[in-house]
Amino acid sequence: MQMRPQPFQIDIGDADIAELHTRLARTRLPTPLELQPQGEGIDPAFLRRLLRHWAVGFDWRTHEARLNLLPQFRAQIGEQLIHFIHVRGKGPSPMPLVLTHGWPGSFLELEALIPLLSDPAAYGGDAADSFDVVVPSLPGFGFSNAPTRPGTGSYEVAALWCDLMNGLGYERFGAQGGDLGAGVTAWLGQRFPERVIGMHLSYIPGSYRPPMGAGCSPILDEEQQFLDRAAGFSDTNGAYARLQSTKPYTLAVGLNDSPAGLAAWIAEKFHAWSDDFEATIGLDKLLANISLYWFTGTIGSSFRMYVEGRARPLHLSGRIQPPMGAAIFPAELPMPPRTWVERGFDVRHWNHMPAGGHFAAIEQPALLAEDIRVFFRALRT
Repeated sequence: MQMRPQPFQIDIGDADIAELHTRLARTRLPTPLELQPQGEGIDPAFLRRLLRHWAVGFDWRTHEARLNLLPQFRAQIGEQLIHFIHVRGKGPSPMPLVLTHGWPGSFLELEALIPLLSDPAAYGGDAADSFDVVVPSLPGFGFSNAPTRPGTGSYEVAALWCDLMNGLGYERFGAQGGDLGAGVTAWLGQRFPERVIGMHLSYIPGSYRPPMGAGCSPILDEEQQFLDRAAGFSDTNGAYARLQSTKPYTLAVGLNDSPAGLAAWIAEKFHAWSDDFEATIGLDKLLANISLYWFTGTIGSSFRMYVEGRARPLHLSGRIQPPMGAAIFPAELPMPPRTWVERGFDVRHWNHMPAGGHFAAIEQPALLAEDIRVFFRALRT
């Protein structure tokens, strides 16, 4: 069946915005300790500042108007209605590239990358490095409909993205992602190597385990040190993922009903996992993303990716074939050494970046875009 993309524009109702303001005005926060220990959740002072700005300083309509300048579409792919951005590159031979966002992000996470990749010459780059950029919203995120039954995770999304790219006329394409988007990108390379020109990751999926056992090299000291760091992070910071993957509905009831609760749950991650939140993200970008979750009511459906990822982790029995490149940002969550990744990927590019954290596409879009261009430049044959 031929895919028929339909143009899409964001149009949040005035009543929905008014209701949000009413709920914010009735926020009831718990009383923190006089000296609230760090690491026990979001900083209370930061949360109060964020909620105050959401209530009186943030203008959703400004962000909505800017986003509606992007060429947005929705298309039926099998049982899923998928929202996506599609920007044609300006250059002699643009390479098709699908960018996949993560959690607690959205397609907004990748907004700043789009012009840098589609029209590099306008930003001091080379037009020969241009891409046709496709930015889909994961199922159950933003304006992509939520799955109605279990069974749609990163493994299945990889097939959806192949169908989407095929429907747009792209037989072969590059793929890039961080966080959940790194998992989708890795599954693309694992399941459809003949379709994927190359994979660029800004994060190595947390569930990734390379082939081990007989015939494989023993674990190196630096690899064991990474495994210990990852286990320590999971112990002190991983409760959110455990809860989202095991009891998603219970958690979603509170977050879907309380904008303050939703903001605290999402903002804690952006504030803690970025390199310099105030300088690179700031309240308005964060609130645009949180508002998208609120207006679409998708915090609960976004958790499905964690449930499905727990059921089908990226445990490899062989190597993923397409060439792979990685940008390693200094404030990222625990990242493995190159040797660990080379056990399962054909690593062609491994670059340690000077600044940035887990939300690299928002924090350092110019650095990330240049690294993507450099990696794929060698694959433009």
